[in-house]
Amino acid sequence: MSWQQRIGQALAERRASDGWRQRPVIDQQTTRTLHSGGRCYTHFSSNDYLGLTRHPAVIAGWQQGAEQAGAGAGASGHVTGYHRQHAALEEALANWLGYDRALLFISGFAANQAVIHLLGEKNDRILADRLSHASLLDAASHSPAQLRRFSHNAPESLAARLAAPCDGETLVVTEGIFSMDGDSAPLAALAEQTRQARGWLLVDDAHGIGVVGEQGRGSCWQQGVKPELLVVTFGKAFGVSGAALLCDATTADYFLQFSRHLIYSTAMPAAQAAALQAALHQVQQGDELRQRLQQNIQRFRRGAASLPWQLMNTDSAIQPLLVGENAQAMALSARLAAAGCWVSAIRPPTVPPGTARLRITLTAAHQPEDIDRLLEALHDAAG
Repeated sequence: MSWQQRIGQALAERRASDGWRQRPVIDQQTTRTLHSGGRCYTHFSSNDYLGLTRHPAVIAGWQQGAEQAGAGAGASGHVTGYHRQHAALEEALANWLGYDRALLFISGFAANQAVIHLLGEKNDRILADRLSHASLLDAASHSPAQLRRFSHNAPESLAARLAAPCDGETLVVTEGIFSMDGDSAPLAALAEQTRQARGWLLVDDAHGIGVVGEQGRGSCWQQGVKPELLVVTFGKAFGVSGAALLCDATTADYFLQFSRHLIYSTAMPAAQAAALQAALHQVQQGDELRQRLQQNIQRFRRGAASLPWQLMNTDSAIQPLLVGENAQAMALSARLAAAGCWVSAIRPPTVPPGTARLRITLTAAHQPEDIDRLLEALHDAAG
């Protein structure tokens, strides 16, 4: 089969399954509203959980950083790209989260890939929650280590995997709050089992950092767990982008010496690091925002309890409404859009077949009338 035939067949299959992906052109958006195609929608698909992406202090931090250091880093951090703004952000993150060191990455995807790419060797094993993010599973599947999945949020399933013999090291992988189901991992149980097996635990807390725990320190802090490797990302509650790996000093030195993702990538702009320091300050002082977010979550869950679709059991900002088939999810998304609510439909392969859903995300920026508008549109669609 030629390249053209292979590509054509894959595209035809994607269209036939109602799984065709499109990138909508967005004219303008805030955390609360989105403008596209000449219309304004109430926005329920943003991961900007605290509404910081347009916070004046965050924007000012980026502007001041750009004035001082320019728009880009200009090189890898191992050449001339490591600015004092990067060093200050890494130190602040490490102190805040209780680790020796923090290492910055350009994205959460890159951070997860870097960790597994560097650590996994032949005879090692990676035991991953089967609903872990694609960045984790993709890296593990291409690692020389053996990948085995354990049942979602099931410590007993992990225990069974750990009981099998292994000639090398063991890395257990999970998320703090899962991106598509919105539920939380039982981190204390997973950490204890991993410790008993003399393995390391990697937690991707992209959707927990900034939102849960004291000062928004995340899922691990909330559950009293300190994994050997913690990845936090800045494209959600921090309102910016990028990521960091938290670890001990020796592991950080190992990554600085051998991680190709760090050595051969241009560093994030120093201006971005300055904006992230401003965002970190807002996150640390954000108890009122987190309280408002929880109020919005509870308002939505109360109003959605009588809907005919399954609302997954989670008190996180991610409120998945399980629809089932792809076409039905797309139709419901379109119905809500006609009512002025932007809610993206999530379909396989992002989620398992038969579990297409509306991934409703709530934020501290939403007002009560926004929640009520969405609930009214959902009840109208159900009728």
